[in-house]
Amino acid sequence: MGHGNATMEAPTTGGSEQVPSVGVPDSGEPDSGSQPKGRPLKGHLAGLDGLRALAVTAVIVFHLNPNWLPGGFLGVDVFFVISGFLITTLLLRERRDTGRVDLPGFWKRRARRLLPALFVVVPVSIIIARTVEKDLLVGIGRQALGALTFSTNWVEIYAGSNYFESTSPQLFMNFWSLAVEEQFYLFWPLVTLALLAVHRRTGLKEGVLASCVVLIGLASAVLMVLEHSAENPTRAYYGTDTHLIGLMLGAALAFLWTGPGRAFTIHRWWRRLRPWLVLVSIATLGGLLYFTGEEHAWTFTVGIPLASLATAIIMLAAVDRPGALRTVLELAPLRWVGQRSYGIYLWHWPVILIVSATLPATSGSSQFLWTRLWAVLVTLALADLSFHFIETPVRRRGFRETGRRVWRAVTLRSKVGGRVALGVLGSLAALTVAIVLTAPDTSSTQQTIERNASASPSKPRETTPAPTFTGKKSFTMPEGDEIDVFGDSMVVGSIPALEYYFPGVQIDGESNRQWSDGLEAVEEADDSLRRGVVLAFGTNAGTDPETVEKIIDEIGPKHMVVLVNLHADRLSRIDEDNAELQRIADEHDNVAIADWDDAVTPEDLQPDGIHPSLGGAHTYAATIRQAFADLTYKHTGKKPKLEELPRP
Repeated sequence: MGHGNATMEAPTTGGSEQVPSVGVPDSGEPDSGSQPKGRPLKGHLAGLDGLRALAVTAVIVFHLNPNWLPGGFLGVDVFFVISGFLITTLLLRERRDTGRVDLPGFWKRRARRLLPALFVVVPVSIIIARTVEKDLLVGIGRQALGALTFSTNWVEIYAGSNYFESTSPQLFMNFWSLAVEEQFYLFWPLVTLALLAVHRRTGLKEGVLASCVVLIGLASAVLMVLEHSAENPTRAYYGTDTHLIGLMLGAALAFLWTGPGRAFTIHRWWRRLRPWLVLVSIATLGGLLYFTGEEHAWTFTVGIPLASLATAIIMLAAVDRPGALRTVLELAPLRWVGQRSYGIYLWHWPVILIVSATLPATSGSSQFLWTRLWAVLVTLALADLSFHFIETPVRRRGFRETGRRVWRAVTLRSKVGGRVALGVLGSLAALTVAIVLTAPDTSSTQQTIERNASASPSKPRETTPAPTFTGKKSFTMPEGDEIDVFGDSMVVGSIPALEYYFPGVQIDGESNRQWSDGLEAVEEADDSLRRGVVLAFGTNAGTDPETVEKIIDEIGPKHMVVLVNLHADRLSRIDEDNAELQRIADEHDNVAIADWDDAVTPEDLQPDGIHPSLGGAHTYAATIRQAFADLTYKHTGKKPKLEELPRP
């Protein structure tokens, strides 16, 4: 998601006070070694590294466990606002000071800022992932292409990926926002120059230009509303055309900030309302981070624009003048994280996936917390090394000079060192290419599902009316030939275990099903529906309470119904989904929950953290059997004796 990239530099704007440096200067700006001690570095605005740190922290917390901060992905929009503001300010300042904008120079500085760390993260992540878990490399060729060309968002849209519902982890999933920003860096300077040309020829005020920019952002927000789909919001979320509101608000603020009105901060009403605006904006942004979620349509239609607006107000207040807000944002730990936010953002998601693969743990356990802490520590260490030894040297000296210095250091004592270094780099490049070319096309989870589906092809449903029972007889422990199972890929992945635990069971399972498909299947079953019914949907699009209720009504009160709940550490909606299922079960006397979420262990899961492994399929089936036993005891007062079956 979002990152710190070029926003490490903050250009001075006309009439603004010089503030202490909060980042490493770009090439062409004063180096810290040339600046008198205690003097502020030219071209940097205080408080923004702290805001950047809070944004990257929100994103990381969301990726560590979506339940901890369901709206943490909005941290990307905080980055977008900062980037829009700083990049536009840089362009406006250069145009004001020199009478022109050096576009090749601008793009060259962006390349210095973005490419070095990226060229390290991609191959290193691919090589380590290959040694840990091959499933992390599914689609890696497409992902690497998107990452290295800053087109991840469009590549993944074309591939049909789902950012919020992915059951096959993507190693470079977070690079989508880098793509949006880089595309912004390519085209926005041209738009800015066009606006400045209009300004010069017509004399339009900065406020009018800013309004034009805001209109672009609003048009993008409207397009997001039109493109949004509850089943897969990725097109609306990933699209550069649909996700411009934050960048445009930041850019509009830059037009106002560099004008004579200083974005209204010179007015008395701003000074009077500033504390309240800041307080409301902080509360709004904090509330959105905590209460929004990908399952809510309003997150995309209202939440993202609102988070962007709140960020713009907070940012303006921070750069406007010293105060409590700036003091907090200038705290040393926040500045440290903010300065390294680009590297932190690049590394954190591959690190989380690799750590999760090497140290599997279920959400809520102490082991899970320790693995998450370890992922954070590794991310910070890698980002710090990248900041000092990769990003800063290239940003200050450029690619050629940095390359010369590295080569001189390697060959200082012997030319053999240079040959060895070239050999190592060539070998790593060849290894990376070989891994990409030999990466699996499908995950082990998908292979298991396809294998089970092939081994147990769908059979025509028995249409003979099922026997009916009354009273307690309806709730005695059902045999396998008295049970119908309807479900999605979770069921398909568990077919052998379900047939093992329930001989004669009738299974109707297909991948990518939703609750609406379950309703259709139950309606088609009609009076052939068996006495025991298992419903296992929701993996793909969550719980649909209204449809679940319709299915239960269609089944009727004389059937034993088991709802299998969900488990997925990387989906923030799981707790809410399971709470809805539990509520529905509590309201129906003939319904019980198969608590797969509570029963599952790390060993029970495929690498995707969602579907059951070979042993997990047995846990899945055993959990369903226990739910039937609980229903039997509830209605008959007798506990069924469950035979302990050997497990693989």
